[in-house]
Amino acid sequence: MGHTEIKTDIIASSSASVKLSQTVKLAPNIVAEEGYLVAVKTLDTKDRYNQIETSEGVIIPYGKDQIVVGALGERQALRGYSGIIPRSIKKGDILHILNMGGIVGSCQSPHPDHGPAMRVEVLGAVMIADGEGDGGIYKHACIQDFAIEWAYNLTESVPLIAVTGTCMHVGKTMAATMIVRQLSAKGYKVAAAKLTGASLMRDTREMKENGAIASAHFGMAGLVSTTGKNILPMAKGLIRYLNEFNPDAIVLEFGDGIIGAYGVDSLLMDKELMQFTRTHVVAAQDFMGCWSADHFFRKRYTSAISIITGPVTDNLVGIQFIQNTLGIRAVNAVADPKKLGDMVAEITFAAPTKKEPFL
Repeated sequence: MGHTEIKTDIIASSSASVKLSQTVKLAPNIVAEEGYLVAVKTLDTKDRYNQIETSEGVIIPYGKDQIVVGALGERQALRGYSGIIPRSIKKGDILHILNMGGIVGSCQSPHPDHGPAMRVEVLGAVMIADGEGDGGIYKHACIQDFAIEWAYNLTESVPLIAVTGTCMHVGKTMAATMIVRQLSAKGYKVAAAKLTGASLMRDTREMKENGAIASAHFGMAGLVSTTGKNILPMAKGLIRYLNEFNPDAIVLEFGDGIIGAYGVDSLLMDKELMQFTRTHVVAAQDFMGCWSADHFFRKRYTSAISIITGPVTDNLVGIQFIQNTLGIRAVNAVADPKKLGDMVAEITFAAPTKKEPFL
C-alpha cells in the first residue's frame, strides 16, 4: 500500500517517544487503539484551552488549519475533557484533541471552563520504518513500541515519597517539585515520576529542572492516559527504571484525586508499593477534603498521611486546624518550601532506607 508524505506543524508530546521528524508518512488504514499515532488537521479557532505541548516539551498556542500528530487515547478528567477512542477510525473522520498533550479521541463530555474541544479531521495513520534504514517496509507508529518495560512485582526500591491530592488543581505538582528542589539542595539524589494523569511532559520536566537526576511518566511506559487499566505493572516498571539511577529517594506524583477515574486508588491499595512509601504528602483544597482524606486513609490504606499541603494551608487558620484537629503536619509548599523539604527529609530518611523484600 502506498504512503503519502505530509509536513506537520506540531508533533504533540503524547507522541514524543516515537521521535518523529516534521515530515511523516501516512497510510489510510488506521489502528483504532491506544498509543497509535495519527495526523490530524485542526478545524477550529479557540480562545480558551488553545495551547498544546510539543514533543520537545514546549507549550505553544495553536489554532485552525494546522497539521498535528498526536496519539490516540481515552481521557476521563473531572476538570477537563473526557473522551474515548472510537471502535473504528478512517481518514476524514472528525475527532477531537482532548488535552494539551495532543491526545486524539472522540470527546464525550466538554468542560465549561475550556469551551468545546478542538475538532480535528483525521488525515491518516503515521507510519515509520520497520527496522533499521529505509528498506521500504513500514509499520504503524505506536508509543508502546518505545516504552519502558512494565514490572509485575516490586521486591526492592529506595524510599518512595508519594504526593497525592483530593482533586485536580490542588497543588500536587508544586508540592512534588518543591520536594525535589529542597531534597536536592540538601545533597540527596532524587528521581521523580508522574504515575497517573493524561499525557503531558510538563510536570516531570519541571521536576528535572528543579534537580531530579532522572524523571519519568506513564507515557514513557506506553500509556497515553491512565484509566485504571494496566496501571500497576506500569507504575512498578517506572519505579524499577528510576531505581537504576541509584537515587536516594523517588518522588511520585499521582495526577487527579485519590478517588477518581485515573486509577490512583488502585495504586495506593497495592501493598508492594506502599511498603516502600516512607512519606505521603496530600494536597487539599478545604477542611472537608482534609478530613475525608484522613478518614479514607485510616479505613482503606496501609499507610497514613504524613503531611498536608495545598490551598487549605494558605494561611494559619488551615494549618492550625489540620495540626490541632487531625494531628497531621501541615505546611504550604509555596510559602514555606524549605519547611516542607525539612519535614519530608526527616520522615523519609529517619527510617531505614531499605525494607525486607515483599513476600
